[in-house]
Amino acid sequence: MCLLLCSACKFNPNIQGEGEPYLQGVWVQDSIAHQDQLLTYSLYRLKFTCDSVYITLKTFSKVRTVVDSCYGDGQWEEYARGVYLVRNDSLLIESTFTRSNWRQKLSGCHRIGQFLPRFKLVKHTADSLYLESQYYQTPVNLRKIEHITCVPKPL
Repeated sequence: MCLLLCSACKFNPNIQGEGEPYLQGVWVQDSIAHQDQLLTYSLYRLKFTCDSVYITLKTFSKVRTVVDSCYGDGQWEEYARGVYLVRNDSLLIESTFTRSNWRQKLSGCHRIGQFLPRFKLVKHTADSLYLESQYYQTPVNLRKIEHITCVPKPL
């Protein structure tokens, strides 16, 4: 009986997951439809490495919606780091806003706390990734600028 109990349970390995092979790399969004007509918009840069994701959001704004010192002439960047999961046709990201050095951000300009974007995976090729924001129903078309090979690291 003891042997049965001991063999029934096992510890999860203390190693990073491998993630999705086709996502591994750096993906950038160059533009969005009608961006010249929008008051505010953001462009994504996503770096997938194993099961981790590093997000850079470059925001452009023609209106001041934040404190003057944070406005940055209408352009600023926000960063988030976390993990992702692909489930059926969905890309689910659980991340936290960070500073540019990827360390957790607890105060300062713009957003703090969790960043939980959800995307529908519309299509992917070796160098293109077509997503749709599930919150805003807007397309997020990305192109791969760098390939990364996953080498899982200890947690």
